[in-house]
Amino acid sequence: MSGKLATTSNDERVQATERRLSRSRLVTVGFLLVIGYFLWTEHRAHVIQALPYLLLAACPLMHLFMHQGHGHGHHRQGRARDGHDIDGGRR
Repeated sequence: MSGKLATTSNDERVQATERRLSRSRLVTVGFLLVIGYFLWTEHRAHVIQALPYLLLAACPLMHLFMHQGHGHGHHRQGRARDGHDIDGGRR
């Protein structure tokens, strides 16, 4: 076995590592799909009861993630680059 490792190139080792990683990802995704299926089939009533609350929770979360917080800092930076002060006046 040590003779085989000595004759393999670095590229072959990288490809073998990538294959192992892709297999582990495939196994992980399959495992998560099986878990999701059984959670859905066994707890469907609980999940459906929680949907209105999840919808209400999604609104503020979307606001925070889509605006990158409440500061809206990216608007101020763009105006300062265009020759305007942060307050809106011309420099």
